[in-house]
Amino acid sequence: MAWAAIVASRDHLAGLSVVLAIAAVMAGLGVVEVRQGINVSGSFLVYILAGAFLGPASAFVAAVVSEVAATRVSRTRREIFVFNLVAAGFTALLAGTLIRDVAPADHRAGFYLVLAGLALVMLELTWLIVAGLDVLFEGYRNTLSPRHVVENLPGAVINVALAVAGAAIYVEVGVAGIAFALAAVLAFSYMAYLLAQSRARTEQYVSLSWGVLAGLLRALDTRDQRAARHAAAVARFARDMAEQVGMSEHDQELAHTAGLLHDIGHFALSDRVAERGRTLNEEDWVAIQRHPELGAEMLRDLGMYGPVAEIVLAHHERIDGRGYPNGLVGEEIPEIAKIIAVAEVYDTLTAADTYRTRMSSFEALNELRRVAGTQLDEGYVEVLAGLLSGEGVEYRHADAANFDSELDMERRIKEARAS
Repeated sequence: MAWAAIVASRDHLAGLSVVLAIAAVMAGLGVVEVRQGINVSGSFLVYILAGAFLGPASAFVAAVVSEVAATRVSRTRREIFVFNLVAAGFTALLAGTLIRDVAPADHRAGFYLVLAGLALVMLELTWLIVAGLDVLFEGYRNTLSPRHVVENLPGAVINVALAVAGAAIYVEVGVAGIAFALAAVLAFSYMAYLLAQSRARTEQYVSLSWGVLAGLLRALDTRDQRAARHAAAVARFARDMAEQVGMSEHDQELAHTAGLLHDIGHFALSDRVAERGRTLNEEDWVAIQRHPELGAEMLRDLGMYGPVAEIVLAHHERIDGRGYPNGLVGEEIPEIAKIIAVAEVYDTLTAADTYRTRMSSFEALNELRRVAGTQLDEGYVEVLAGLLSGEGVEYRHADAANFDSELDMERRIKEARAS
């Protein structure tokens, strides 16, 4: 504050003051959180322009106004607000003072080169101050890692380019020009803010949806001790088969997700059906044959994207049309549903927790080949056979398949955040 008061006498008033004052408020209100604890806004552009044309005191005021406005959006803790205020205020004063004392007054090429260099230095200085305060008071030591420097560099270059362009517009066009340019930049910032909000909601929705589904499968696993392991095994086999036949990464992920959820409909079945060792009557078998429909309905209700529900619905269809629930034939069955069917039958035959006598991998493949062309797709049976030929016992008998590892909730949330 003292520094600002000392240099204030050298500031001059202009129409630019009003434009930058409004822009400072709007930049603060348009702050966007790009990742946890890291916010970006247009405030840097505003205070650099204030420092370049109005002086260091105005730059300081612009930085303070932006940070105060930003707290209305980001709701930062008091100490974090102080960190940001110190970093922004100090660098704004420093930038304004250096521009006033070092930059040529003729607004030619030398002025813009000095402005660009100082802007880049101020950005990095701000980052170092905030990161240093985080280390000192919060213990976030990874904020000073070289990786973060590299990640922040493209954004720094863009900010410097905007600062130079903004200065040139003001020099060549005047207040009206810079007002229009700042309006465009701040509008873009606001769009980024809306996008960040949308991504945050998507992340929350994905987390909630998968949390519910994972909870249902774990609840199912308490009734049928093979449920979670079987889902993990089928997901792994299905993904690897999809990769083996050259499907896209999207379809590989689709096969993996459908494999995890293919038996989610079992949750709606009665305890009687799930109980081991009980002879099932005709009513029980009718209920079992409804689980693909029940699973697909659950997935649609939770908003899972359509193809997963359709694959789950069709994973018990047969090539000869004698499957359920819709009696689809051959090409009518989704390709990934055919893959899930092969993976499910194979794991059921070879797993230690199966409800029938366990088979070796060799015996199971012989059985799959026996029903290929009628129950299962012959091509995918051979794809699985080729896949298994190069693997050891641990892979061929997926007794150790882990549901949480295959689910990988953190990865799915990150992908939702990036999408």
